[in-house]
Amino acid sequence: MSYETAAIESRMWRRNQNTVRHQISAASLGPVAQMVIIAMLLAVLGMIYLTQITKTSTYGYQLQSLETQKSQLTEQNQLLQSEAARLQSMGQIQKGSSNLVTPNQVSYAQ
Repeated sequence: MSYETAAIESRMWRRNQNTVRHQISAASLGPVAQMVIIAMLLAVLGMIYLTQITKTSTYGYQLQSLETQKSQLTEQNQLLQSEAARLQSMGQIQKGSSNLVTPNQVSYAQ
């Protein structure tokens, strides 16, 4: 093979082929950096989980407090209703007693 034939073959070989090589970024993460990133992601997910659990327990405490308050108010309402009924009956008795006549003579059976 002569020099001219080798030049022709190399030109033919390079025809329709890319002559530019693109370098892939060499900025890849090492194993330590990957572990740090994974640990940070797990920490963030843990914080989100704890936030949600705390909200749920807070709502539970509020619900329990409101239920206790409701039962106290229901009991107080029942006491006030019975007191209102007692006062109304006393008013009826007093109203009815104004129509009564005092007797002049009292006789007892022997």
